[in-house]
Amino acid sequence: MTRPVTIALDAMGGDHGPSVVIPGAALMLERRPDARFVIFGDEKQVLPLIDQHPKLKAVTAFHHTEVSVKMDDKPSQALRYGRYKSSMWRAIDATKTGEADVTVSAGNTGALMAMSKFCLKSMPQVDRPALAGLWPTARGESIVLDLGATIGADARHLVDLAVMGAAMARVVLDLDRPTVGLLNVGVEEIKGVEAVKEAGRILRESNLPHLSYHGFVEGDDLGKGTVDVVVTEGFTGNIALKTAEGTARQVTDYLRAAISRSLMAKIGYLFARGAFAALKDKLDPRKSNGGVFLGLEGIVVKSHGGTDAIGFASAAELGYEMAREDLMAKVREMVAASTRPDLTAAQPAETE
Repeated sequence: MTRPVTIALDAMGGDHGPSVVIPGAALMLERRPDARFVIFGDEKQVLPLIDQHPKLKAVTAFHHTEVSVKMDDKPSQALRYGRYKSSMWRAIDATKTGEADVTVSAGNTGALMAMSKFCLKSMPQVDRPALAGLWPTARGESIVLDLGATIGADARHLVDLAVMGAAMARVVLDLDRPTVGLLNVGVEEIKGVEAVKEAGRILRESNLPHLSYHGFVEGDDLGKGTVDVVVTEGFTGNIALKTAEGTARQVTDYLRAAISRSLMAKIGYLFARGAFAALKDKLDPRKSNGGVFLGLEGIVVKSHGGTDAIGFASAAELGYEMAREDLMAKVREMVAASTRPDLTAAQPAETE
């Protein structure tokens, strides 16, 4: 894409609404000065904040909306009263109509997925969209999906996840042929539930051109960065994500308590401040904030609802990269290659 990237923002989404979204957009604009914005929200809350950032105001089209989706709304409730008129829906619709290239929202995840599926529709070859995110590792970053968009998966859906995750890795990680692993209870081919073993067989035998199937990976491989893309269904993926976030906070709390425990510890901290700063930066969830809904006819990025401006800027920048590098074209290309008749008609593997 050579023209500027236009990002549609749901200003009312998240725990803090416009007070985070608008400063986050302004911060992202400093990093990506060719970005443009279409912002939807309550003019009384949003416009005074936009006025505080002249550079953002100069590249923003604003649309007033009187309805906003609440963080505790059920998806059915959000669709019932927010369809066509809420800030969340209008932001998604801007991507559908071409007014924007990507939508970013920190709002209710279930509502955002429901509205995105209803407004944008799923890609023809994909039964269920997935939520994919960046995962910090010892090697750098990996893509992990599904992080909770849908619960449960058969073998075909896991293969779809592998293909879409690899397409995202090609964009974000700049890899020609990302390595892909299926999260399992062991690396041996005889282990795991039948859906995972069958997906592994399909990926192993298909030899798809734009991904390299590594095999099964275990939970500790997430942090090691053993593969570029880790695939699992949404129930397991969401638990893994929340466990990792909680562990990072726990480690930070342990370090803070240990440093303040004695005078010698405080003195030692003074000599090791650089190392502690690097560790804090590595564990900072704001740096990898933002999950992408894959499998839709448009790009939607979900920011963590409780993040701050720095975190929201990361999510907006992720959306920018997805649009700039034409994620949709890469996903379509790879999904088409994975749904060849000789793959979809493959015989089931024998059960143990």
